[in-house]
Amino acid sequence: MFAGLACLSRTAFPAAAPAFEQTDRIFADFVADKHIPGLVYGIVADGHLVHVGTYGVQNLESKRPVTADTLFRIASMTKAFTALTLLKLRDEGLVRLDAHAEEYVPEMRGWKYPTDDSPKIRVRDLLNHVAGFVTDDPWGDRQTPLPEERFSELFRGGVSFTRAPETGYEYSNLGFALVGRIVSNVSTHNYAETITQTLLKPLGMQSSGFVAEAAPYERRALGYRWEDNAWRLEPTLGPGAFGAMGGLQTSADDYARWVSFLLSAWPARDGADAGPVRRATVRELAQGSNFPTIRERPGPDPGACRLVANYGMGMRTMLDCELGFTLSHSGGYPGYGSHVLLLPDRGVGIFAFASRTYAEAYEPVWKSAFALHNSGWLPPERAVPVSATLADAYRVVAEIYARGSVAQAKDQLAMNFLLDRDTGGRARDLAALKDRLGDCDTLAPISASGALSGDFLWNCTRGRLKGTLELAPTRPPRIQSLKLAVAEP
Repeated sequence: MFAGLACLSRTAFPAAAPAFEQTDRIFADFVADKHIPGLVYGIVADGHLVHVGTYGVQNLESKRPVTADTLFRIASMTKAFTALTLLKLRDEGLVRLDAHAEEYVPEMRGWKYPTDDSPKIRVRDLLNHVAGFVTDDPWGDRQTPLPEERFSELFRGGVSFTRAPETGYEYSNLGFALVGRIVSNVSTHNYAETITQTLLKPLGMQSSGFVAEAAPYERRALGYRWEDNAWRLEPTLGPGAFGAMGGLQTSADDYARWVSFLLSAWPARDGADAGPVRRATVRELAQGSNFPTIRERPGPDPGACRLVANYGMGMRTMLDCELGFTLSHSGGYPGYGSHVLLLPDRGVGIFAFASRTYAEAYEPVWKSAFALHNSGWLPPERAVPVSATLADAYRVVAEIYARGSVAQAKDQLAMNFLLDRDTGGRARDLAALKDRLGDCDTLAPISASGALSGDFLWNCTRGRLKGTLELAPTRPPRIQSLKLAVAEP
């Protein structure tokens, strides 16, 4: 393997160096073990590219080292760009997600569906991979340069289905190529130009594009296949109808801008929404269908917890027992392999691009996320702020416990509260708790689960009390539920 590991931090983070040294080793081992000619990875936090690691060379002839400006094909990580562009067009009133796709792609009219009761494919079905198409990675990747007219001919004759639409999830490059055609038709510009004008240029991704060979040769990472214990150069796939599902070329510096923009959509909040796409629209990338799948946990301990995954719109949504809410996507392509992992509730993203066919870049990306988590560098998940309304109700709860009665708080109770258990019953419950626990420190903070609900834990004279408070969706909100119990050791 070539020498040439270079790492740099783009902005200072406290106590970051030891954690980044560990992630550097994870990627160095991956490069060596998987025969990767060249790789770059980046860590984004709070809107900054805080660390970059580069390995190997851009091509085997010049042996020019990989840098943060080196251009890689990112394959199916393109899908999020295509999906968000379509959602922006939806925001502009040019397309409806629940409309039949044939409304925007006339060649789909008259298709023979697999069953008599099959619904017609909706635009949303294509985004969520529930259109009934078969998984088509090997075939789909090689269709990237397919001319638009040939693409139209394919649809005029209809396609083969593996199941009825809207009956199950199955990943389809064909489906996202159709999304690209919809983008082209409703915007009246080719999908590549529309994505460029909608996202790439506004985000300052000046080096990114869909025509790989239009970029300076001296900046491009050429793609290789490891075969028969040797590297073989893969042919460069040109632009075409399938590029919307996987044709983008970008650099670590450019892609970090994209990651920062996506992460900036969380949490939902007041204030300016500068774009180029609304924060609420970006968050829709996490919205999938109702066909979740069970997946083995990526990373060093696959059996630690099973993950329920759902495909959103160009992003896969998973909940990890340690990392929490995650968005991720891989890219596999002749000559390239890539992965991105976003932790929206922590403001952190990790991504990697490699120049070997179908390099499984998700392995070091997820390992690095767990390494950062275990080192203590990874920020905690953002706490839900305690609203003024919830804080006021919480003070009422403290008074209820101190007095041993809800009678004085009747004006703060929702209409169901005393119907669910009357004043006398609640007084007896409170008396039993106070007899068991004694006085409690009711100044302990409440942990909000939303603007109208939260949990709390009080230290008391003879133990601890745990509680849950929920307010009703009325104006003004009133207490609809208050659960108090002894916290067992």
